[in-house]
Parts: sequence; C-alpha cells; structure tokens
Amino acid sequence: MTIKVHNTLAREKQDFEPIDPKNVRMYVCGPTVYDLAHVGNARPVVVFDTFARLLRYVYGAEHVTYVRNITDVEDKIIEASLKSGEPIESITKRTTQAYHDDMAALGALPPDVEPRATDHIQEMIDMSAKLIEKGHAYEAEGHVLFSVKSMADYGELSRRNREDMIAGARVEVAPYKKDPADFVLWKPSNDEQPGWESPWGKGRPGWHIECSAMSRVHLGETFDIHGGGLDLTFPHHENEIAQSKCCNEKPYVNYWMHNGYVVVNGEKMSKSLGNFFTVRQLLDEGLNGEALRLTLLSGHYRQPLDITREKVTEFKTQLDRFYGAIQAVEKIEASTEEVSEALLDALKDDLNTPLALSVLHDITTQLNKTTDDRKKNRKVIAQLKGQLLAGGKLLGIIQQDPEVWFKGEGDDSQNIEALIAERIEAKKSKDFGRADAIRDELAAQGIELLDSPTGTTWRRK
Repeated sequence: MTIKVHNTLAREKQDFEPIDPKNVRMYVCGPTVYDLAHVGNARPVVVFDTFARLLRYVYGAEHVTYVRNITDVEDKIIEASLKSGEPIESITKRTTQAYHDDMAALGALPPDVEPRATDHIQEMIDMSAKLIEKGHAYEAEGHVLFSVKSMADYGELSRRNREDMIAGARVEVAPYKKDPADFVLWKPSNDEQPGWESPWGKGRPGWHIECSAMSRVHLGETFDIHGGGLDLTFPHHENEIAQSKCCNEKPYVNYWMHNGYVVVNGEKMSKSLGNFFTVRQLLDEGLNGEALRLTLLSGHYRQPLDITREKVTEFKTQLDRFYGAIQAVEKIEASTEEVSEALLDALKDDLNTPLALSVLHDITTQLNKTTDDRKKNRKVIAQLKGQLLAGGKLLGIIQQDPEVWFKGEGDDSQNIEALIAERIEAKKSKDFGRADAIRDELAAQGIELLDSPTGTTWRRK
C-alpha cells in the first residue's frame, strides 16, 4: 500500500510519490527559542517525528532527510531580552537546550539536520537580492519587501481573499509599503537589536525568509514534504511559497501537511490566551513523557486535540497494559522486527495513529490470551511480542525495559524491597496490621504492590 497524505495545497488525500525514492526530503518548522515549549508546540514535533519514522521504515533510514529548524533571530526573542534583561545569546542557548530536553522526554528523535537561522543570514540576503532583481521585491527605507501583486497565484495554499489575507497577516501599516499586503524580507536594526551588514544597511531577516533559505540550503529548491501546525498555513507558509517560487522559478514543495490545534475547552492553546501549559510544567508535575506522547498521537493529526492532565494519566494506564504484556513474556525472545501489516496500513493512510493504536491493543489482547499456554504457543508469543515492539517503535513508544518502566530509576529501590520483605515476614507471623501499614506506606509513595502465588512485585503508579 502506498503512503497517502492529505495535501493542504490540493485539499485532498493523495498518493505520496517522492521526487527521488532514494532521497526523500521533509522540512518542518521548528521553534522560535524565546520561551519553554507548550503542549501545542509539542504536537507537530511528535506528529512529524512519527511520520519521519514511517518514511524511514518504508524507504530506508539512509534515504530520508528530515530537517527541522531553530529560529534564533526574531522579534519575540528581542522582546524577551528587553523585558528580562537577559542577553539574547543566553536566552536562545537556554531555551534551545530546554526544547531539546523536553522533546527527548516525549520520545522525539533528533532531526537529521537542525539548521539555525543565524547560520544562514547570507543565504537570506542572497534570496532577497535575487527577488529584487527578478522584480518580486523592492527596497524602501532600509527594508526589503516582497511585492504580493507581482505573484499572480499568491494565496494558493490558504485560498483566502485579499481582505482576509491582509487581516490574517496583521499587516503593519507603513508609508514605505507599495501595497498593504507586502511583507518584510529584511528590516533595519538599531544598535540594541541584532543585525548584519547587507546591501540595504545593517539589519536582520524577516521570519518567513528564514525557512525559505534554510530549506533551500539543506533540501534543494524543490523538495517533497513541508510540515507544521495549522496556524502556520497563513501567513508563514503562504509567504514561504511566494519567496521560494519567485526566487527559484520552480515549484517549492509537492506536499503540505498541517497538524490541528491542541485545544483547551474548545479554544486553541496559545501563550496569548494564557490557557497553555508547558511540557516542562507537566513533566515537573510527575506526568510521564511517553504518556504525553501517546496522548498527542491518540487523535488524528489533522483534527483538534483536547488535552488534560487526566487524559495523560489515562494514557499512562494504556502504556502499563502494553508494558505488562511484554513483561509477562520477558523470557521469550521476539522472533520478528516486522511491523504488522494492519498497523503499517493504518499509518500509511495519512498517518492514522488512532487506528494504529487500536491495532497495538489488538496485538496485546492476543498476546495476553496466548500466554495462558506459553509452552504450546511459544512461536506465536514470539511473533506477537515482536509485532508489539516493532509497532511501538514506529510510534515511538514501548521501547523501555518493562522493569524500568514500572519501577523507575530512582535510588529508593532498596528501601522499597526492604519494606516488601518486612511485609512478607509480618504476614508470615500473622501481623496483618503491620503488613497493611506497610502497603499503605508504600501506596502513599506511589508504589503499587502486586501479590501473586509466586510472590510480591511492585511498580510505580
């Protein structure tokens, strides 16, 4: 089955046909590093990390290049520096590291290439100059602006009318603009702002030109897939198309993929609305990163997704079920690393992660039933275990050792084991009051005891 993707540009689901199957290329807009990432920022990371895993599985890891940028020069960063007094370099270094740490906690693999905007300033200057040369941009009072009227099919991605585009872009009314819809490629910097020398004076790039330049350097003038959040469709992605098509005189991207919003009570999660919680905040509260990843994959990527702390806890329980099934057959080696056909078909159908997760649950149910007669069903168990692990790997879950998953890596394991041993002795001497007190004491620490005919084991809740 061919991979199918919903192409925002075509407004329909299409068969994915890479330009070169031996060089599949995808670009995804990364963070503007001025603050911690909220859960809405994390959704495209998890979605496109999963899609990159699928591409690597189908085409081979050596034939896929996944680029996700770091925007480290932008007005929000300047504002954060002015407000806090912290130097820009310090802000971008600190928040970039926090972003990497938080996304790693969600099981996201690093992209193949992670370009920084400040390392590609010359390419942005060159593209802006070329757009002026071709009549698609003009210089005015130290600014370089893209001339929207110079592009006949401007707006093909968002399909908005002119009035909506002007309103949606929150255009700056400025006397130096030839048209209110024109947008900035380069702007002047004062002594307190970061700046680079250019043919138009000291300045810095506009946001949109950054991604056009970085994708061009690392993926070429035309590439396969561009991804990002739905909120980037206009003006950011619309303007990327305009800059790149007019500069290169070639198609820019063949397939555009956009994930839906994370919502809270039906409203988009955003810093401006103040209804957001950061990934770091949830992790610090003790919520599990893998459970948060599973929550982000629980709905179809193109649909809105309502996330609550209770929902993350619920998906932690689902992961307990997966890890419990693996732990129950820990002495049987998995016999395959192949993903089940049903799960692969689900992901190939426009990354249908909810259906893929239901396949994982079906495999887990079969595995749990088959373990009733382990000796007789050893080959079946080995295959089901392999399918569960392989499917989990494709989704970025169920990759930990079950023992570590349930018990954690804390340094209190010896104390817990000692209390369990004391409880066993208390039960032997019929001191059930003490045995119950130990159970309660451990429960208060988030430790669940599992009694069975073969003994007592434990896990963290």
